[in-house]
Amino acid sequence: MHPDDQPAWTPARTAPAGAEGAGDAPAPRQVRRILKLFRPYRGRLAVVGLLVGAASLASVATPFLLKEILDTAIPEGRLGLLSLLALGMILSAVLTSIFGVLQTLISTTVGQRVMHDLRTAVYGRLQRMSLAFFTRTRTGEVQSRIANDIGGMQATVTSTATSLVSNLTSVVATIVAMVALDWRLTVVTLLLLPLFVWISRRVGDERKKITTQRQKQMAAMAATVTESLSVSGILLGRTMGRSDSLTRSFAEESEGLVDLEVRSNMAGRWRMAIITIVMSAMPAVIYWTAGLAFQFGGPSVSVGTLVAFVSLQQNLFRPTVSLLSTGVQIQASLALFQRIFEYLDLPIDITEPDEPVRLDQVKGEVRFDDVEFRYDDGKGASAAILTGIDLTVPAGGSLAVVGPTGAGKSTLGCLVPRLYDVTGGAVLIDGVDVRDLSFDTLARAVGVVSQETYLFHATVADNLRFAKPDATDEELHAAARAAQIHDHITSLPDGYDTVVGERGHRFSGGEKQRLAIARTILRDPPVLILDEATSALDTRTEHAVQEAIDALSANRTTITIAHRLSTVRGADQIVVLDGGHAVERGTHDELLEQNGRYAALVRRDAQLEPARASQTESASVSGAGPLGAPDQKASPLRPMESTR
Repeated sequence: MHPDDQPAWTPARTAPAGAEGAGDAPAPRQVRRILKLFRPYRGRLAVVGLLVGAASLASVATPFLLKEILDTAIPEGRLGLLSLLALGMILSAVLTSIFGVLQTLISTTVGQRVMHDLRTAVYGRLQRMSLAFFTRTRTGEVQSRIANDIGGMQATVTSTATSLVSNLTSVVATIVAMVALDWRLTVVTLLLLPLFVWISRRVGDERKKITTQRQKQMAAMAATVTESLSVSGILLGRTMGRSDSLTRSFAEESEGLVDLEVRSNMAGRWRMAIITIVMSAMPAVIYWTAGLAFQFGGPSVSVGTLVAFVSLQQNLFRPTVSLLSTGVQIQASLALFQRIFEYLDLPIDITEPDEPVRLDQVKGEVRFDDVEFRYDDGKGASAAILTGIDLTVPAGGSLAVVGPTGAGKSTLGCLVPRLYDVTGGAVLIDGVDVRDLSFDTLARAVGVVSQETYLFHATVADNLRFAKPDATDEELHAAARAAQIHDHITSLPDGYDTVVGERGHRFSGGEKQRLAIARTILRDPPVLILDEATSALDTRTEHAVQEAIDALSANRTTITIAHRLSTVRGADQIVVLDGGHAVERGTHDELLEQNGRYAALVRRDAQLEPARASQTESASVSGAGPLGAPDQKASPLRPMESTR
């Protein structure tokens, strides 16, 4: 996705990149929302405020002590007073440093807790999003929001609030002290401050726009890295000869980021440099003003007062410059907060009812009652994928769903565990609409084994225990035996402690499927959805996996979405989907007698079977799988770099 592209899921109020300021949430409202993030920690922030005030008073005291040293203690030779004043200056420095360390500790802790709250809130929100969101959004984009955007706010969240309060307190205290010393010199000093504030606001607006573009560019680059440097991405790039092309594409993305980073760092640098130069020159202006007043008979200023005033002036300029820089940083960080708030404001399509139904015992009857489903692509619902589906699967019964590609088979299976919600009609388990069930009940009731098996980059045992964290080793072994994978696991050097690799690529397709089946057996759901679980396997591996599936399906309500009809002939009921409609239903023999769509699919399958058998025989002779990987019986565990 190009950084200027508008994601389909982005809330309507957000303008496409390049539309300056359009669609952004009003700054005051956004600032109030940011301040709410700190509300749980207001007690600690109050302590920080007290420490800041104490540090400011301690630092302001030093110039007054210096004035007394220069105007009284030294000219009058009062060594006792001189020692006392010098000790006071040292004590002021010590207290200022101690207060500074304490306020940094507390404010950093608060900032990190706020960042933790944000990360957790975004992750939790995404966990509640429907599957449709993730089919429309690149994984790298999601990762970038959590890592880059929240990470980019670290300096703002952890130190900006403290810096703002500290510098503001210092500025106010210093101005009061300067007026007490000489109000006329104070007026000269403050004349240019409004101009400085105006310049800093202009710089902040410029950096905010650049930051928005930069974060979108970083998200695009993260998405490219995630997709192209995954195991599957590397396989595709190398087998298609596109590695160099992908490198060039990444280089272009990175080049765009270089330009934005330079622009971000240089935005307003010259204007801020002018402010620094002017502020550095102000002591000279004060000395010159005092000299003119003395020369032309104006009110004289003592040396001690003059030195103390210049010292206060420096104390004023440092926090003022820091305050202006903080303002610039806050304006730039608003773009990051806006991107995070976009995710936090995403509507949740699939929610648990306020008073959900919880079933202690699930028998497993599944009923589709006049089900209709349409995908929402973010621009309005599409044409109906499923229409008028009426099916009942008795508890412990089996239903096979077959049909051509795009008929809606997988979608039908996704409706039972509520990966999507129906747009019409209802899906019921034991007579209860799945939309009324608690998430916990639904998760315990329905298990899914799909064609694309996902394994974490962890050990075999950890992947199995994802289904049941408190499972004993005996339970793991029993589930693996039922899935016909236990012997293979124990033959590995590390057994159940073997790391499966990224997405399980250290194992073959059939082995991954059997691990997924073992994981589902461990969870023991009464309703089972098998979504083309063997369609990507060769015939020999399919037989082994099918035996594991048969063990898994025993005494469970089973809905099998099948591409190969050889796996569904024994189903209690077979339904043929075409164009989103159930066009035929019955047993295998009944549908063959009708000589309709199902019979045609069976004939097609029979024509393809010899080619599959030939492929299996060739693999047996060569000792390699369909993609040239060594056969698993010949090599129980391939090196990490070898893939199937």
